[in-house]
Amino acid sequence: MSQIRVQVHDHTGTIVLSRPEKRNALTRQMMAEIEQAFRDLHLEKKVRAVVLTGSGPAFCAGMDLGEMSQTAQQSDAYALWEQDARAYRELVETMLRFPKPIIAAVDGAAVAGGMGLVLASDIVVASSGAKFGLPEPKRGLVAGIVAPLLNFRLGGSRAAYLLLTGRLIEAAEAQQMGLVHEIVASQQIWARASQIAVECGQSAPEAIAMTKKMLNETIGDHLQTLLAAGAALSSAARTTEAAKEGRAAFLEKRPPNWP
Repeated sequence: MSQIRVQVHDHTGTIVLSRPEKRNALTRQMMAEIEQAFRDLHLEKKVRAVVLTGSGPAFCAGMDLGEMSQTAQQSDAYALWEQDARAYRELVETMLRFPKPIIAAVDGAAVAGGMGLVLASDIVVASSGAKFGLPEPKRGLVAGIVAPLLNFRLGGSRAAYLLLTGRLIEAAEAQQMGLVHEIVASQQIWARASQIAVECGQSAPEAIAMTKKMLNETIGDHLQTLLAAGAALSSAARTTEAAKEGRAAFLEKRPPNWP
């Protein structure tokens, strides 16, 4: 069963993360499906912009820690974690290279890898109830792939603040930081994101594609190298005793007892 939904209406494509019962946590299957959706919408000539959103009470809770814990029980766990980190990095890179505007419509929590999807988008519309954060250190993990994106979008000082505290911020604070561009009521979020997609679609597709290339590949020329280094660090962090304890504490809903 597919873990996303893809819709096309006029010149706008919509990708909906569709695991509401798991707060749209990212599995290997979901990451592969999202990447394929972007590839398909890239080839769909009538689509001028894409809205990325989540179903249910959250945008995306990050990586599925249940799947991560199951991987830990396998003899080839490290190789699988390397593959997972590479798959997430490739998804982020696909979004950055995607030649059409991506508008993230965020309602509820966008944390960890979910916040990475927001940072890989071009424009962010959030509900007043949206929350953002990178709690990886609280789970014994490292946000190795998201950190370069965060630094690219918001700068080193704000990246350090969010990464080292691991705290959640509300939509209003995220807007002050520059992470969120517009805040609307929850029931209006998809409609507003679609309006922005239509507005972007009024420009010449070739000019938009070249502008995105300039922003994400010329101005952000070191991003690819940093994302690759971050993927290595992220997968290595998953092998530590701290990560083992962090995963267990999260799944057992208790405070971690750090080694």
